[in-house]
Amino acid sequence: MKVNIYTDGAARGNPGPGGYGVVLIAGKHYKELSAGYRKTTNNRMELLAVISALEAMKVEGIHITIHTDSKYVCDAVTKGWLFNWQRTNFKDKKNADLWTQFLRLYPKNKITFMWVKGHAGHKENERCDVLATQAADDKTSLLVDEGFESGLFN
Repeated sequence: MKVNIYTDGAARGNPGPGGYGVVLIAGKHYKELSAGYRKTTNNRMELLAVISALEAMKVEGIHITIHTDSKYVCDAVTKGWLFNWQRTNFKDKKNADLWTQFLRLYPKNKITFMWVKGHAGHKENERCDVLATQAADDKTSLLVDEGFESGLFN
């Protein structure tokens, strides 16, 4: 089985209200995920989109391609920065709480990251952007990003 995951994150004000959007596609199966937060950053939402997508996987050991317009997320993994950060216990690095969550999920599948240019007409990336911005703008259901608002991980 092969799954394509498309992700995007958004923040209004950075920091400010934010959200993420995810599209998961596996054969004929299609699923969307999104959530909004009252105060967060764009990088946190980009990373939380990936985490939420991986948490939604019901099967382990599959091939997953994550398509993201976030150089922060893509480069951190593909260029090995994340694993150096982990070795130094994330000393002086932001978003350690989310990176730690990601690292628990990462080895469960065979994951490849693909960077896509944002706002360039890529259908699924554009859909994720809509989901992320709608979630950020939905003032009635914004969640609390504990890691950001506590000040411990930013």
